[in-house]
Amino acid sequence: MELKFAANLAWLFKDAGSICARYAAAQVAGFSGVEFPLWPGINQSSLAELVEAKQKSGLEQVLVNALPGDQPGDQGIAALPTRQKDFRRSIEATIHYAKALNCNRVHVMAGVCPPTMDRVQVELTYIENISWAARRLQEEGMQTLIEPINNRSLPDYFLNSYEKAVDYIEKIKNPNLKLQLDTFHLQIIAGDLTSNIKWLLPYVGHIQIAQVPARHEPDSSGEINYSYVFQLLQELQYSGWIGCEYQPSGGTIDGLRWLKDMAPTT
Repeated sequence: MELKFAANLAWLFKDAGSICARYAAAQVAGFSGVEFPLWPGINQSSLAELVEAKQKSGLEQVLVNALPGDQPGDQGIAALPTRQKDFRRSIEATIHYAKALNCNRVHVMAGVCPPTMDRVQVELTYIENISWAARRLQEEGMQTLIEPINNRSLPDYFLNSYEKAVDYIEKIKNPNLKLQLDTFHLQIIAGDLTSNIKWLLPYVGHIQIAQVPARHEPDSSGEINYSYVFQLLQELQYSGWIGCEYQPSGGTIDGLRWLKDMAPTT
């Protein structure tokens, strides 16, 4: 089984300019899918311009991150007890974008929760919000994704455990709710990639990759042997997308030799 890779346009092809221009650059580079977050400062183009650029490129919009909130520093608000109305508005606005882009996967971020917050209330809020989001997105034919993020990259991020993520998925019991598995975060949080990928894959709706520790290309110097990881995913018959969410160590195009050297693409 061949693997299929999507370019994360928030990280790759920055030298092309706007997000709209990056669609075309990703297509020329050989990608068939793209992903990016719907975040202020990243997507400064209008929705109409994004749709036009996507259609011209012929690329599939594999994933969007939900709008993170409307206050400075928001990194998602699903776990914030005082922001539930804002959360529902952000999901409705995200649905508008995702429908226009014909995207059926939405990553919903939990948010940063300082230790001073009431952890019981935070968890109850998160479960309630994610349960609602999964139902609402399911109505639109879209999958809801949750992703643990390591606290070194994002201190005090609420969802920082794979055990917790799986626990929430099992508690909520909505088949539309899946795990977004970023091997960069998995390596930092838990390591033991072979066993953990095998354990987590039944819950997974999307995968992302980057080298550890510098978050560069998969073939850059670091802790993860991606040739082995890609082989493992093929053996496990993973048929979903793999998002390239890494910081190029130089130019994006120069760094893409790993796609040919390490993994077959569709």
